[in-house]
Amino acid sequence: MLDKSYREICDGIKKDVKDTQLEIMVNANTNLVNLYYRIGKIISENFSWGNKFVENVSFELKNTFPTLKGFSARNLNYMKAFYEEYKNDEEFLHLGAKLPWKHNITLMQKVKDKNIRKWYMEKCLEEGWSKNVLIYQIDTDLYKRQVENEKHNNFKLTLKENSDLANNIMKEPYVFDLIELTEDYKERELENKMLERLKNVLLELGSGFSFVSNQYKITVGDEDFYIDLLFYHIKLKCYVAVELKVGKFKPEFGSKMGFYLTALDEQVKDDNDNPSIGIILCSSKNNQIVDYTLKYINKPLGVSEYKIFNELPNNLLKDFPTEDELNIFMDIDEE
Repeated sequence: MLDKSYREICDGIKKDVKDTQLEIMVNANTNLVNLYYRIGKIISENFSWGNKFVENVSFELKNTFPTLKGFSARNLNYMKAFYEEYKNDEEFLHLGAKLPWKHNITLMQKVKDKNIRKWYMEKCLEEGWSKNVLIYQIDTDLYKRQVENEKHNNFKLTLKENSDLANNIMKEPYVFDLIELTEDYKERELENKMLERLKNVLLELGSGFSFVSNQYKITVGDEDFYIDLLFYHIKLKCYVAVELKVGKFKPEFGSKMGFYLTALDEQVKDDNDNPSIGIILCSSKNNQIVDYTLKYINKPLGVSEYKIFNELPNNLLKDFPTEDELNIFMDIDEE
């Protein structure tokens, strides 16, 4: 009992320290971005002084604050652009102040539609993306795949709660980086490559997914069956079974997944878990066939295509945040 109490005391202190560290980092980042906004305002309002104005201000700031980075002429121009972009929009300024500076620059440069940019800003805050992960998500058009494209599932019909959250984990299509996958690959090879690049797969699936097992065995009536990939979703509080299909979707895939989900609910999930969800990933599908199949399946099931490509931005996997990390930091390096 003494050891347990001591451990609880230490864990409580550690948690307080970590929470305070995060609060300091977030506040420091907010203060930095707000400073850059104010500097950008001054530069914008005095830009009529001529082309050398920004360079002269940069020289003055570097001489006065030689140990600080972030005052290059290029970065001062970014501050001016940031101010001019958000000077009449308190909501965007509030969001931007929560993000690292380089995230804001990336978003201004790569996402011109402000409604879409706002979506990416909120996703950054929700999932703790590093700058490289943000670039990857923009370059693979995550907004379109997760918001604009029609998604095929029966979650509203089969889930009493969390149907919207479940719908939000679906993408159309999923995009996986699986290097050295042969041209005529089989389903087991696809599965093995996904396991080799599990960090990439978790990145594509989204926050909240925890890997449980591949070829997860369930026994029903003295027969063994195997689920390709099994995850647990922390936010949905349920198991997520993923079946991989090389080729076009067939209605019998839905029946088989319904069987797997029933087995998971009967044998694996406990009283605190929500109903298990199934995702079938196919290389192609006919949407009408999918919709007809989903109408007679009484288990929560989604069907999506997957695409394969062979390159990720440099250092992406190194910078991919872990489940225990929230990658919010004060980034003031010069561009």
